[in-house]
Amino acid sequence: MSKGRAEAAAGAPGILLRYLQEQNRPYSAQDVFGNLQREHGLGKAAVVKALEQLAQQGKIKEKMYGKQKIYFADQDQFATVSDADLQGLDAKIVALTAKVQSLQQSCRHMEAELKELTSALTTPEMQKEIQELKKECAAYRERLKNIKAASNHVTPEEKEQVYRERQKYCKEWRKRKRMVSITATRETAAQQHGPARWCSHLKRSGFVSCQATELSDAILEGYPKSKKQFFEEVGIETDEDYNVKLPDP
Repeated sequence: MSKGRAEAAAGAPGILLRYLQEQNRPYSAQDVFGNLQREHGLGKAAVVKALEQLAQQGKIKEKMYGKQKIYFADQDQFATVSDADLQGLDAKIVALTAKVQSLQQSCRHMEAELKELTSALTTPEMQKEIQELKKECAAYRERLKNIKAASNHVTPEEKEQVYRERQKYCKEWRKRKRMVSITATRETAAQQHGPARWCSHLKRSGFVSCQATELSDAILEGYPKSKKQFFEEVGIETDEDYNVKLPDP
């Protein structure tokens, strides 16, 4: 045992006696050890030995509680407390409890305020941001001034005309994309004309420029080559070839 631990063990009875008298509540040896080891450096064996010694000397009381011993201060050394005194202590406890709750609530409010202030910009940071916003506003004002001074404004009528033309062309685009009618299937045309003459027939029929996806799927059911080869042979150009997409209506 180290010198410091030995000195702590020697003074353990006095330390434990004062502790039990001040707290005036029952403790097990493990409770006392856990509460005092960090402050006084007492080992568990020294705590158990000191408690048993104090109990044998009659300075504290011990009682079996289940399978463990409970130690507490001798109540005979304390003055008798009247019912009025107990009621006074109860009232004091209620008042102190309310005060603690009020202080805890105040602490929470102050913590929230501190968090808000900590996350807020400092005065120099705010001044810098104001200057940046002023520069940005000046740039927008200059841009707006140039736009107003320009002579190439689009009139509402011109704008409406552009929208109407767009709708017209999109409608035609969508119509040609959905073209599915054809007078003969691939099998019938192939039997009558052969693959080469059949493809020429499609070109002459005007299907080479449409995006007829449903039509092509029907034709390809009996076509001996791939869809890509069919499009190349017939001369069909798809939206995907040019990375374009039909706009929404």
